[in-house]
Amino acid sequence: MQIFATGTLDDALNEVVENTNALPDPIRPWVVVAIGLLAAVLITVLVSFILSRALRRIPTLSQHHTPGRLPLLLTLAFAFTKIAISLTFTPNQWVALWQFVLLLGLIAAIAWLLIVSMRVFEDIVLAKYRDDDGNPRRLAKIQTQVGLLRRVATALIVTLAVAGALLTIPEVRALGAGLLASAGLISVVAALAVQSSLANVFAGLQIAFTDAIRVNDTVVVETQRGSIEEITLTYVVVLLLDGRRLIIPSTHFTTTPFENWSRRSTEISGSVLLDLNWNAPIEHLRTRTEQLLASTDLWDGRTGSLNVTDAIGGILKVTIALSARNPGDLYDLRNFIREHLIAELRRDYPDALPKPMMPGAAPA
Repeated sequence: MQIFATGTLDDALNEVVENTNALPDPIRPWVVVAIGLLAAVLITVLVSFILSRALRRIPTLSQHHTPGRLPLLLTLAFAFTKIAISLTFTPNQWVALWQFVLLLGLIAAIAWLLIVSMRVFEDIVLAKYRDDDGNPRRLAKIQTQVGLLRRVATALIVTLAVAGALLTIPEVRALGAGLLASAGLISVVAALAVQSSLANVFAGLQIAFTDAIRVNDTVVVETQRGSIEEITLTYVVVLLLDGRRLIIPSTHFTTTPFENWSRRSTEISGSVLLDLNWNAPIEHLRTRTEQLLASTDLWDGRTGSLNVTDAIGGILKVTIALSARNPGDLYDLRNFIREHLIAELRRDYPDALPKPMMPGAAPA
């Protein structure tokens, strides 16, 4: 942190101190501190204006750019105030205490500023791929990897900030040598204590960079279908069809088989099954199926056919093979075809529909 006490910043404050020598001694230090705080505000406003002009073409940055002003202002304010106090106030116990508090605040403000800066950098990277409508899979991959790296870097910054704050205490620095002597034993104990957590962390990294799953992938986990909403260091959030969220440890996706319906692409195929009587108008149904598929945007044009796949016990098994651009469209397309065909059969060919059997009743 001594970098803030050297170089141009120190020279500028020294010049300010020299220019305020004509002021009375009791108020001269406070004037220097006030000038330092004013300079921090002006620099923050100037940097914010420059960044807003440079990044105004990226709309997603607006929500993170404004919160970034406060950590920048705090960083500059703590730095200017700490240097001003060291240059103008007579060293004593109270000045040393304030210097210690300001140093802790400076460390926290720098950590906060770095975390916010990483968030802005993440948005800049993702903004390059959001307009690429032709390849949404690449955006999902980049979003997963960059988001996970940001979380790892955030955890590292917080750890270093806490360590730096502790090392400012002389007693803690003196204790460091003794702790290093027993670091081998401590590392073994810590590894055993956090084995499960570390396994999830490494599993999260493996998921992100082996491309097994991505954000917005459609998966089937624990017999339930949903989409990947978030991938963190230790767990994955799966948004289920009914709106519930399934929280699953990262190790589940590296040790247990699961279905990924959009591994290579979001395109997916499915089928609609109908049980009909032997007098069902198959050719008419085939023609109507083709017409219905051509009339909706839900169908992607890859697969669309109707076939009798079985005939057992006086019932025809009719299978309609369908395809769509994604699982959501396929779900709607299957319902669309099923509802229209059943409605037309009930209206025009009611004898083609098998009569529902009451529970316990014998077949006719």
